[in-house]
Amino acid sequence: MNSPVSPANTHVPGPAAGELPSPPAPASAAAPPPAPGETPAASRGRFARLPLLAGRAFIPLGLFARLPLAMLTVGTLTLVTSASGSYALGGMAAGAVGIGSAVGAPVLGALADRRGQRPVLLIAALLNSIAVVALILAVWATAESPGVPAAVLAASFVSGASCPQVGPLARVRWMALAAHGSATDQTRDLDTALSYESTADEVTFVLGPALVGILASLLAPWLPLAVAVALTITLVPAFAVHRTHRAVPPSRPARGGQVPAGQQPGAARLPAAVALPVFAMVCMGTFFGSTQTALSSFSAGFAGSEAAGLLYAVMGLSSAVAALSVAYWPQSFGLARRWVLCAALMAALSLLLLLPSSMPAMVAALLILGLPVGPVMVTVFAVGGTVAPAGRLGTVMTALASGIVAGTAMGSSLGGHLAETHGYAAAFLVPVCAASGLALLGAGAAVVLRRKP
Repeated sequence: MNSPVSPANTHVPGPAAGELPSPPAPASAAAPPPAPGETPAASRGRFARLPLLAGRAFIPLGLFARLPLAMLTVGTLTLVTSASGSYALGGMAAGAVGIGSAVGAPVLGALADRRGQRPVLLIAALLNSIAVVALILAVWATAESPGVPAAVLAASFVSGASCPQVGPLARVRWMALAAHGSATDQTRDLDTALSYESTADEVTFVLGPALVGILASLLAPWLPLAVAVALTITLVPAFAVHRTHRAVPPSRPARGGQVPAGQQPGAARLPAAVALPVFAMVCMGTFFGSTQTALSSFSAGFAGSEAAGLLYAVMGLSSAVAALSVAYWPQSFGLARRWVLCAALMAALSLLLLLPSSMPAMVAALLILGLPVGPVMVTVFAVGGTVAPAGRLGTVMTALASGIVAGTAMGSSLGGHLAETHGYAAAFLVPVCAASGLALLGAGAAVVLRRKP
């Protein structure tokens, strides 16, 4: 139960250290012995194992190829608002990107499960690049003729829906690559990989908006989206064809309805237990969105609302460091206990947001609050991998990512309404409630994981 993902969930035999996965072998096949002179896995540093599992190029590719997604929403908001002079239209366009991403991500994940990651990512990269270019052109047309906001919203929606889901699909590859060796090695490698992935998400979702702000303010408001297109059309295909994609073969049945070796006949059905981590990510997104909005209201009385991004980055910093630390937590601290205890701590520490009356005090509160956030994200993704049926990891991982997007939109809307009508203190109650919901869902996940063989 302590192992986040068992080999049965991925049905992909693991590679020897430093090698790529070979084609699927029977489940009974033993792990290959270490090469002569090779250091045993247990004696290597935790994060030093990752390049040996996936190759050195995979980590920077997976990091920077997800940057366009982090730039897209803020870049759209910045460009549309700047060109149209309408905050309302800018907000609607950014919301359309979020809705498109929430709808399109699970579709792309399901297609990746059935057709393989490589073709889906290549097609998504092309479609997304065309959609974002169309968005830029539609915004320019809107600046000259106010009668085409529908074109802006449509292009925004398609841009979000077609955005390549590099982060979730990278997690799927790690789950396959880590599914080898002893149960201890599997748990250690997967905890390390998911810790890194959560940190990579934190870094890109802080770096992306910052890059948008720098490029838009110093050069041109359309440039951030143009840079996002350049990154998408170059880095996403490189990620798509990276040889680790062979670790996740397509799960579509063979001709005649036969099920390929190593896959289960019922793999196409998602169990009800998948709803637990998905709803948990909705709560996590609600926590993020409401915190961002409440911080905007809070900072407006001190350094201006634009300082909210810097405040939010403080929480992201401690969250990223704490996420990395999960790789070193004892394996006896299983997923269920980790989820419940960290989420409960997150809910309790959220109350600190109600106390500060100055910027330094808020920085201190956010720095402390971030500590349980990263571990909760790592744990929820690990639980998602545990309850996902064979051949549907891509669907589940992208559904979790969609949950964050949908929750962020929900939290931003609710937090903004409360901040405007009752002040920032009322808005800070939303992250408290969202974290409490996370803890309750963790209790439900504990029951599910206890029953899982």
